[in-house]
Parts: sequence; C-alpha cells; structure tokens
Amino acid sequence: MAVLLHISLPPIAVVLHGTSSSHEVCSRMELRSCGILFLVIPVCSLQPQAVSGSSLLDSFKGEGAGVEVTMPDVQSLVNEFILKLKKRKVEGSQATSRHAAVLLRSVISQQRIGYTNQAGTLIDAVKAVGEQLVAANPVELAVGNIVRRVLHIIREEDLSLTTAAMAGLNLSALSDDDDDTGPVDHPVLSAAAVAAASRSTLRPPSLQTLLEDMPDSTAVPHTSSSGGDSEGKSKSADKSSRSRKLKHDVIEALNELIQDIDTCHEQIAEQAVEHIHHNEVILTLGSSRTVLQFLCAAREKKRSFRVFVAEGAPRYQGHLLAKELVSRGLQTTLITDSAVFAMISRVNMVIVGAHAVMANGGVIAPVGLNMVALAAQRHAVPFVVLAGSHKLCPLYPHNPEVLLNELRSPSELLDFGEFSDCMDFGSGLGSPLLHVVNPSFDYVPPKLVSLFITDTGGHNPSYMYRLIADYYSADDLVLQRKAASSS
Repeated sequence: MAVLLHISLPPIAVVLHGTSSSHEVCSRMELRSCGILFLVIPVCSLQPQAVSGSSLLDSFKGEGAGVEVTMPDVQSLVNEFILKLKKRKVEGSQATSRHAAVLLRSVISQQRIGYTNQAGTLIDAVKAVGEQLVAANPVELAVGNIVRRVLHIIREEDLSLTTAAMAGLNLSALSDDDDDTGPVDHPVLSAAAVAAASRSTLRPPSLQTLLEDMPDSTAVPHTSSSGGDSEGKSKSADKSSRSRKLKHDVIEALNELIQDIDTCHEQIAEQAVEHIHHNEVILTLGSSRTVLQFLCAAREKKRSFRVFVAEGAPRYQGHLLAKELVSRGLQTTLITDSAVFAMISRVNMVIVGAHAVMANGGVIAPVGLNMVALAAQRHAVPFVVLAGSHKLCPLYPHNPEVLLNELRSPSELLDFGEFSDCMDFGSGLGSPLLHVVNPSFDYVPPKLVSLFITDTGGHNPSYMYRLIADYYSADDLVLQRKAASSS
C-alpha cells in the first residue's frame, strides 16, 4: 500500500512510496495540475523502518521545514476566504475572482465522488461553497461569475466524456456488425438517444446506469463465469477511471481559467495600438490597472497622446493613476470630476475600466462614470470599456440576485468632527439633520457604451449577451438554493 506524505517544503513536496498503480498515476496528475512537486521513491530504495516515517521524514527535514500528514481542511480555507470577503480584505474583480478559482480548485481536488453521478456530486459541492462566497460580499459580482464558470466547466467536461463514451459504443456496435456473417439487427444509438443521455447525465439515472440498461443484443456475450468476473472487474475499472478522468479534466480547465485571469490585463493591452493613435486625447476617471496597462502599451508602441484623468472623488483614485502615468512618461492632465463636461470637447476617446459587465451590455463602474458617459454621448465621443472575461456577468441589472451598489463610509466625504456639528441637539433626540450618501458604483446603460474590449477582442454592446452565453450555463444563473416553503 502506498504512503502519501505531505511535506511543507518550499515548494510543497509530496512523497509517494510504493508501486505506481493507475490510481496513484491519476493522483499525481491531479496534484501536478495544482502546482505540487512530486518525489516518487521506489520501495527497494528505502529501508523497511523508513515506512514508519522517522528516517524518511528526517531525510526531507530542512531548515524551517515541518511535516503535515494530512491535507489542509477545505472548510477552513472556505471560512478564511469568507472572512476576508466580509472584512473587505480582498477587493477588486481580479483579486476576488482568482482567489475564488483557486479555492474551488481545492474543493474539487479533495471532493470524493462515487461511481455514479460524478458531475452532480461536484456541482453540488461547488454550489454549496459558491453560495457562501456570494453571500459574504454580494457586491463582488466576479466571485459569482467564477462559481458559475466552474459549474459550466464541470458540465462541459462531463458532456465531453459522455459523448466520447457514446461514440465508442457506436463504433463497437458497428465493428460487431462488420464481423457478423449473418444479417443480425444490432440497434445503434441514434442522435436523439445521445442527446437524451447528455441531458440526463447530470441527473439520475447516470451514464453508467444507461449503458447497463441497454438491450442484450449490443452486449458482449458471456462465455464463462471467469469471463463474467473479468467483465465485472473491467466495468469497475472503467467507472473508477472515468471519475478520475472527470476530476483531472476539470482541474486542468480550472488551471487555464486561473491563467486567463492572471494574464487578462496583458491580453487587453495588446489591442491598445489598434485603438489609440497619434496626437489623440484620452479621458479616463479614477484608477484602473487595466486602463493603466492599456495606455502604457500604446506608449511602448511609440504612440504619442495626452491623457486627461478625472480625479474620481471622494477616494481620489485618479491621483494615483496620474502619478503612475507620469512616471511612465505619458503626458497627463489631472482635472476635477465637475470639469468633465468642460473638457470633453477636446477629447477624442473615453477609456475606462469596469467593475462588472451585465448580460444586457450595461456596465457597473466606479461612481461618476455615468456622468462621463453622458458627456461623451452629448459630444459624440467614443466611450470604450475595458473588461476581462471574469467580469462578464450572466445576470441582468433587474435580477433580484444582483446588488448594484453599496454605500461607503461618510467619513470619506466629511470629517466626523464636522459631522457632529450638524447634529440637532436641541430636540434631545440627537437625530442628524444632515444625511451623507456615498455610493461606490454607477450604472452605465448599454446605449452609452460604444465598444467593449475584452481579452478575447473588441465587441459591440449588442453582442455581449452572446459572448456571455459561451461562458455560463442557464441552469447555474441562480446560485442561491430555494428556501423550503413552510406549511
């Protein structure tokens, strides 16, 4: 029997002691896809007492190295991320989406699945965790987007395995027809049967049940009891192999998703030279890493242009962007938000980032951008939105699951000392006569947007719903479980 030891070396090392069975090979593939280093040690190269752990672990102990016999608890990782979301320690679409994708990868990697309804088991586990993540901070729509993307990946990979299994079964039936000498009718699965099996593959009965319930005419005849035993073992091996294959394919797809999140800024910035030209004036508001890299990429391609930066009160993130642009050698002019209408006539293009892009093409963006979009429309200035694919949300603004805004602390607008001066102490109730509203986001309707630039290219607002449909499944739009109605 193999011994699996998890040693907290930098990087994490996993020692597999024993023979290389098919289960261990698949486990190595899953762990390697998660970025874990392997050391496979033959049995003959170790002393018998090494299996007990003392000498083997001592040989890997280094300075500051510890030993963990068990894998980290997934629920503790989930609780830790939920706490960060609630306390706003992780903010921003890219940071939250990447954390969510890595966490769900761990959930899937450590989830035990049976021989039947494997995809359904993974979907239930991801939904259970995703519901908690979305509830922790509903404003971070990117978290819900990643949960739905993972669910879509599971469904696609399971459908791919189902289609491959059906295709192999059809080929087997056709080969049997060619080998028969007499005209024997062998039923071949039709396209309707394949489609029905695909639709029901995530619900009982499972694919394996469907295959086992096929007519006997398509089954291989049993010649002896030993042959039946070998066939039973083969079926069991096929079940185990399929479950491991599903998890491995899903983890590989999640690794690609995480890589896309990490490189989305670079992929968007590569398109800058196609949209920014010489002697143009670009207007933006606030601070956005995507916008920063987009403008710097155009600068590196020898484009000469000027940037107007609206300061983005009350947080004044535009000050940080202006300093960063100047340090990169770009001509920058910092203006107040109220000066946008006065300066928009000199602008050739408005380029802004987004918090989320809704299914109708509407944009949830930092507060103040709706005013900029109206000014751009009034003066016929193109309004361009930069957004990675992880910001594409399959929901509509009117959906009850969507929280479009949140109110930030009044201290960003007024000092608490000044605020206390506005209290009405004469009534004795201490109720304030002054109320401070400090929203975080604006909603920009799709009619005010000229172009979306994502990591997959440029798209019109009317095309966004088709682009979003490629990333999500209709069954996963609502993550919250329906509360049981009380009688």
